[in-house]
Amino acid sequence: MPIKYTPPATRDLATLKHELNMTGKQMADLFWLAGDHQWRKYTGGQSPRELSPHMAFVAAAKLSLTTDEFARVLSKMAEFGARIEQVTDGEFS
Repeated sequence: MPIKYTPPATRDLATLKHELNMTGKQMADLFWLAGDHQWRKYTGGQSPRELSPHMAFVAAAKLSLTTDEFARVLSKMAEFGARIEQVTDGEFS
């Protein structure tokens, strides 16, 4: 299904961060980014990155679904070989 996607503006992302009362690191975790330094690339600078629909979907799912519902999605992904494992800080390679 083709989609037409309009990414959120940096202002929209800043508003979301404020409404959720989250730190940059927490927002990075919400959007499955490597860290707050990556989050800042979407929210500041002269030419901030555009948030992909995939990242927006992940964040919306994490905000909307229960832990069990989200786990079901991850389980379905694993059925076709896409496995997600939670890592601790510094574990990225």
